[in-house]
Amino acid sequence: MTTGPPPLLTRPLLLRFASMVGASLSFFLLLSVVPAYAAERGGGGAAGLATGSLMLATVLGELVTPRLVTRFGYRLTLIAGLFLLGAPALVLTVSGQAAWIVAVCFVRGLGFALTIVAGGALTASLIPDQRRGEGLALVGVVSGVPSLVALPLGLWLAGRIGYGPVAVTGGLAALAAIVFVLGLPDRADRTEQPLGVVRGLRTGALLRPVLVFAATATAAGIMVTFLPLAVPSASAGVVAAALFVQTAASTLTRWLAGRHGDRHGSARLVLPGLLLSAAGVLAIAPTANPVAVVAGTALFGAGFGITQNATLALMYTRVSTASYGTVSALWNLAYDGGMGVGAAGFGVTAGVTGYPWAFALTALLMLGAVAPALRDRQVTPPSAHPPAPAADPR
Repeated sequence: MTTGPPPLLTRPLLLRFASMVGASLSFFLLLSVVPAYAAERGGGGAAGLATGSLMLATVLGELVTPRLVTRFGYRLTLIAGLFLLGAPALVLTVSGQAAWIVAVCFVRGLGFALTIVAGGALTASLIPDQRRGEGLALVGVVSGVPSLVALPLGLWLAGRIGYGPVAVTGGLAALAAIVFVLGLPDRADRTEQPLGVVRGLRTGALLRPVLVFAATATAAGIMVTFLPLAVPSASAGVVAAALFVQTAASTLTRWLAGRHGDRHGSARLVLPGLLLSAAGVLAIAPTANPVAVVAGTALFGAGFGITQNATLALMYTRVSTASYGTVSALWNLAYDGGMGVGAAGFGVTAGVTGYPWAFALTALLMLGAVAPALRDRQVTPPSAHPPAPAADPR
């Protein structure tokens, strides 16, 4: 008798998807709107402080969320995150003082951290082990599409109906998502002591994928921040096309990497993803060439999608369910930290060398992650709790 793979789209996972859409809409709808509001009230410095406060709180929150999950469980931690993400947005425009805006952003950053770390771990627990790669790819699509829509929509709406209504809409989106979380199971394993974030960074089986993903995330931060500046202003349409192609390519390859990883393992996808990403960044170096820019972003997007899926799926297979929160925290720290460091470092480098050489140097630096990627191909660390075996093919 042939037994098929377990179903992927279960009721709990669909409920989790609904809550993910609410959180993504809330975060990305205001991501560019809040700095614009701060700049209008207090200048460019206030805008920078608003974004900096948001990202600082996100990183700090990601460090402590695994402990909160251990103590309170996935569901309660996720509800708290959605509340902290949504409620402060309702009162954002009560004051135009920079201190008030920065404080609101800080609280929302903490909420976002709880949402992505606890939510990511809960989502992983709802996906069958045999379909983890495909499931994580689908998660990327569900969370990514709202961000693509909400990011430009927020600024467009703010210009037409004002900052206040947009802020309230973003807040309500997160608060409404709490309703769907109430129907989710709480699968946090409290019978086993999970790995802490610090211990996870000392564990080679987790650190190696983190380093590789951080290298590609560094380039992702550079693309989003500097590609519009690096390409000649006469080619504004090229930048829009390039960023769209990058996103489309990463979404497609994330899905394909997930399906391949479920059948053949994710470990051997990490190095090709890294090399493809670095090749894409190098191809962008002649920034005055529209074909090179679009082709390079397509290559980078393809490699980034592969690396996103392969590193995360691989890390989940190397820990027990009790440490899913730690994996989610480490992966998101690599994402946020890599993007921030990449943007800051590239800005300094480009000021000295110019954009073409800065892109070439970035590609070269990314190759430093080849060493941990190669090491990971040679070492197959034992999982504390290996995934369940695939369905009997008979």
